[in-house]
Amino acid sequence: MCGLTGFLNFKGEAAALAARAGAMTEKLHHRGPDAGAVWCDAEAGIALGHRRLSILDLSPLGAQPMHSKCGRYVIAFNGEIYNFADLRRELEARGAAFAGHSDTEILVEGFAAWGLEQTLARTNGMFAIALWDRTERRLMLARDRLGEKPVYYGWHGGVFLFGSELKALHGWPEFRPEIDRDVVPLYLRHNYVPGPYCIYRGVKQLVPGTFVVVTANGSGHLPEPRPYWSLAAAVQAGKAAPFDGDAAAAVEALDAAMRRSVRLRMVADVPLGAFLSGGIDSSTVVALMQAESTRPVRTFSIGFDEREYDEAPHAKAVAQHLGTDHTELYVTSEEARAVIPRLADMYDEPFADSSQIPTYLVSALARRHVTVAMSGDAGDELFAGYTRYSLALELWQRLAVAPAPLRALAARLLTVLPPRHWDRIFAALGPLVPARYRFRAPGDKLHKLAALALLREPMQMYFRLISLWKEAGSMVPGAHEPATVLCPPELDARFSNHVERMMYLDAVHYLPSDILVKVDRASMAVSLESRVPFLDHDVVGLAWRMPHEYKVRDGVGKWVLRQVLARYVPPALFERPKMGFGIPIDHWLRGALRDWAEHLLDARRLESAGYIDATPVRAAWRAHLAGEGGFQYALWGVLMFEAWRERWRH
Repeated sequence: MCGLTGFLNFKGEAAALAARAGAMTEKLHHRGPDAGAVWCDAEAGIALGHRRLSILDLSPLGAQPMHSKCGRYVIAFNGEIYNFADLRRELEARGAAFAGHSDTEILVEGFAAWGLEQTLARTNGMFAIALWDRTERRLMLARDRLGEKPVYYGWHGGVFLFGSELKALHGWPEFRPEIDRDVVPLYLRHNYVPGPYCIYRGVKQLVPGTFVVVTANGSGHLPEPRPYWSLAAAVQAGKAAPFDGDAAAAVEALDAAMRRSVRLRMVADVPLGAFLSGGIDSSTVVALMQAESTRPVRTFSIGFDEREYDEAPHAKAVAQHLGTDHTELYVTSEEARAVIPRLADMYDEPFADSSQIPTYLVSALARRHVTVAMSGDAGDELFAGYTRYSLALELWQRLAVAPAPLRALAARLLTVLPPRHWDRIFAALGPLVPARYRFRAPGDKLHKLAALALLREPMQMYFRLISLWKEAGSMVPGAHEPATVLCPPELDARFSNHVERMMYLDAVHYLPSDILVKVDRASMAVSLESRVPFLDHDVVGLAWRMPHEYKVRDGVGKWVLRQVLARYVPPALFERPKMGFGIPIDHWLRGALRDWAEHLLDARRLESAGYIDATPVRAAWRAHLAGEGGFQYALWGVLMFEAWRERWRH
C-alpha cells in the first residue's frame, strides 16, 4: 500500500517542482514508510510523488514513480492488482518483457499496450492511480470499482493538485482551503462527507469506478469523471442474467467465488494476517484463508472490559476451531480514549464513525506482526446484513395499515421512557426477547423507531435511519444541502423490493464514504495494508445475480453466506445477535469526555465559528446528559467536526 500525490500546471525550475512535490509527498509518509520519490517535468509543469509500502517485489525494481518501457507513461500507484500474474502472461504473449515482478510494472505496461480504459477493465484490484501521458500531455486519475483507495483533486491558484489524502494538498505552500458550507449539512446528516463532495470548496473526491483526464490548458475546470465500471450496471447485469441454480448451488458458487477472491488476496512478499471479530463476515474470510493455507493464519482481535462491546471471546472461539495463530489484546477505556486526540489528524476530513477507534486499535495490533491484513467489510451491503433493512421494512408493513392517530400514540409510548430505561428492561427480560431483537442499545433503537412511526414509505424510513440530525439542512446558516445518490427517482424501477434498494444505496454511499474510509485511514495510519475479499467485483456480480430469498430468509439476512461459513465453522459459534464494532461513546460523553465535549460544544464557540447552529446542539447535549434521546452519535459528529476544525485551524 502506498500514497500518491502531485500537481500539474506549475511553472518553475525543476528544482522548485521537485521541492514542492517532495513536501507534498512527505505528508503521506505514514502510507509508505519504506521509500519515497518524486518525478517531475518542468517544461510540462507536472510532478508525481509517491510513498512506498513494499508488498510485492521488495527490490528497487518495484519503486515508483515508474516509467513504461516505451517512455510514454509515468505512473504513481496506490493499491494492489490481484490478477497481475494473469495480466503479465497476456502481455508476455504480446512480446512484453519485465525487469521485476511488481504489479506496478504490469499496470504501466498494460496502459502502454491496451490504453487506460481497457487496462482498468481488465484489472481485479484496489487502487488509486495517477498516470501521466508524456506524448499527449494528459494527466489521468483513476479509482478502483468500489472505492477502497482514495484520491482527492482540485484546482488551486491555477495549479491542479491531487493526493491520496488531503494532507498532501496541505503540503502545497499556497494551499488556503475554504470550508464548503453547503457540504457541512451532508456531513452532519451522515457523520461523513459522501463523494464526490469534499469538505473544502473546489476539491472533489474521485468517485469509485471512474477516471478523469486533466490537461494544463483546462485550468480551473474540473472535468467530469468518466465511468469504466458501475455498481448500477452490475446490478442491471445481475437482473438480466439471474443465478439459475438452486440454494445448494448458490452456496457452492459463493464458496468458490470467495475462495478465489481470498486466494488472490493472499499473494504478498510480506507477512499477512486478518482481522477477526467472530462475526459472520470476518469469520468467513478467515475460514477461507485457513482453507487456502498450509500453516496457521495470523488473526487479530481487540477486547474491551465492557461486556456488551466485547467481541474478543467470540473471535477466540472461532480462531480455536479453525486453528489460527490468534492474538488478542484487551484495551482499557483509557487506552481507547487516548486515540481520540489523533483522529482529526488521521482523518484529515471530518469523519465521525466512532468505530474508527477500535479499527485503529486492531490495526495497530496487527501491524506489530504483519504488513497486510484481510478485512471482512462489505458482507452486510452484499448480503443484507444490516438490521435497519429488516426493521425499516417490517415497521413499514405493520404501520402502513395502522391509522395515523394509532401510530402517533405508539410513537409517544415508545419515548415515554428514556433509552437507558429500555436497555434495563430488555436486559431483565433476557432470553424472553426473540433472538432477532437482541441487539446492542435497544433503547436508542426504540427511540429511532418512534421517530419513524409517522412515515409511510420504507425509503423515507431508511433515509431517516441513516440521518443523524434529521434537520441537518437547517443547522448550517446560509447552506444549501446538495443532492446525493440517495434520492434519484430512477432507482425505483431498478429493484424488485425495498431492501435491495437500501443495499444498493449503502454500497454506493455508506460503504465507500464511511466503511472504506474508516479502514483505509486507520490502517494506513500505522502503515498496514488492508484487503477486502468481499469487494472482488466477481463476488459483487455474483451477489447481485442471486435471488433475494437466498440472502434474506424469515427476516434474517446473509442466509447464503451463513451456509458457506457453516461448512467451516459450527453455527453455534457465529449465530448470535449482530454486535457491530463499537465503543461506549454514550457513557464516555457523560463521564471522562464530558469536559472535552463541553469545550467543543460551547455555545459561544459554535456561534463564533458560524458553521453549526448552537441551539439544537446544546439541546441535544442537555438531553444526552440527562440520559434521554440517544443523541450520542449525532453529538459525536459535531465533536469530530469541531476537533477537526481546531486541528486544521479553520
